[in-house]
Amino acid sequence: MIAATGISKRYGAVRALDGVGLDLRPGEVVALMGDNGAGKSTLVKTISGALVPDEGRITVDGAPVRVATPHDAQALGISTVYQDLALCENLDVVANLFLGAERRRWSVLRHLSMERATRDLLAQLDVRIGDIRVPVSMLSGGQRQSVAIARALLGEPRLVILDEPTAALGVEQTAQVLALIRRLRERGLAVLVISHNLADVREVSDRVVVLRLGRNAGEFRTADASREEIVAAITGAGE
Repeated sequence: MIAATGISKRYGAVRALDGVGLDLRPGEVVALMGDNGAGKSTLVKTISGALVPDEGRITVDGAPVRVATPHDAQALGISTVYQDLALCENLDVVANLFLGAERRRWSVLRHLSMERATRDLLAQLDVRIGDIRVPVSMLSGGQRQSVAIARALLGEPRLVILDEPTAALGVEQTAQVLALIRRLRERGLAVLVISHNLADVREVSDRVVVLRLGRNAGEFRTADASREEIVAAITGAGE
């Protein structure tokens, strides 16, 4: 559905990406792995419109597209949840979901409409938050991650990119987020998960794509690959 082909990006003399390719399909979770400096963040930024690559192209349904800004990416159905989540901790769940997309002309009816839409979306995703009117700062890490993912779905994207979605979460909260990722797959979305956690990756992904030193270092069907094979691709063992 969405493909990046021959993506290269330089920062002065540093080549962050060198001819990298990535295919993303509907109803599939792809894990993007690699050590720090492997090029994961740079690749994600080119797909999400935060960076323009020096070379290569991005296609949607086989047609070349220009992704020069985050707005371009959103218009193409690409939504990104970065690791910092970009939530306003002092606002409640409803306000965070509709922040920047508030329904015009505030009124009681429109306010109730946004609250109903929030409850419906959280219910569809089986996200359990007792009171959606409490400040986000009072929610658990897993709940905050769920709110950020729910907000990303408001524009009805085709691809959701999640940057380290389980980082710094406890066991129970991690399980909640992984279950949410599975529900995104069930909705027919393409999901790209950037992660260092191999256990989480093996539990939730269909494919693993490994970058090393700015290049493709391996691609595996998760069910068929051993932990050792994936680690070897990440570290370059045997090269």
